[in-house]
Amino acid sequence: MQVFSVSKKKALSLLALIIIIVAAALFYISHRITDHSGVLWKFVSQQCVPDMEQHQRPNPCEKVDLSAGYVLFKDRVGPLQYLLMPVQRITGIESPLLQQPTTPNFFLLAWQQRHLLSEKHQAAIPDSQLAMTINSVSGRTQNQMHIHLSCLRSDIAHQINQPSQNFSDHWQTLSLRSHPYLIRTLSPTQLAEESVFIRVAREIPGAENNMGDYGLALTTLQNGKLVLLAVKKDLLKANTGSAEELQDHSCKILAKPSGT
Repeated sequence: MQVFSVSKKKALSLLALIIIIVAAALFYISHRITDHSGVLWKFVSQQCVPDMEQHQRPNPCEKVDLSAGYVLFKDRVGPLQYLLMPVQRITGIESPLLQQPTTPNFFLLAWQQRHLLSEKHQAAIPDSQLAMTINSVSGRTQNQMHIHLSCLRSDIAHQINQPSQNFSDHWQTLSLRSHPYLIRTLSPTQLAEESVFIRVAREIPGAENNMGDYGLALTTLQNGKLVLLAVKKDLLKANTGSAEELQDHSCKILAKPSGT
């Protein structure tokens, strides 16, 4: 009995040590992520905006529009990816500021700046090969709101343009990359008149008080119709609510078919 008791104490001590080590490792990782979560805001607040205000240069951003309230930043990931960010401090999709009608319509602004990708590519890119996305709180690493302007994944473009798909201005369910999305069409007028953040909060049941759980995407079908997509996180199913998963920053969709 004494041997068993000693062995049990050693096992419990070892287990406690393992728990302490794992907890310390998780704390370290979390701390490291937190340390880097303000990088984009530093670019905006300490470099891009001050340089524009003082020297009329947007460096290191591509563009700073103080009157419209946004900057455009060329992301280092991918040949064509840009980020559109507010000049003010807005952490992300969960911010109550995005539910205020007076806040700039950032998805509209991003859509209006999609020409930058064609200019960078030095050739016109069809709208149906582009997408604008924002991730949920769980699906992002930065705490300054940013919309990804990039290429749409070719398999996603193929799936949403199947003849069997009959999207309308009512939300429908659609499985993309094994995650359940909601999708609806959107007219250019609807995109301009109301922020997609306000629309999603108003139209999707339960979204208003849980906007931080959602990732959003905007693209067009090959017939020219705009479509808005929303995905809600479900961590138990390895779904972080990252709508960015619909994009391909390497832009393989732009590759010419063999023999052309």
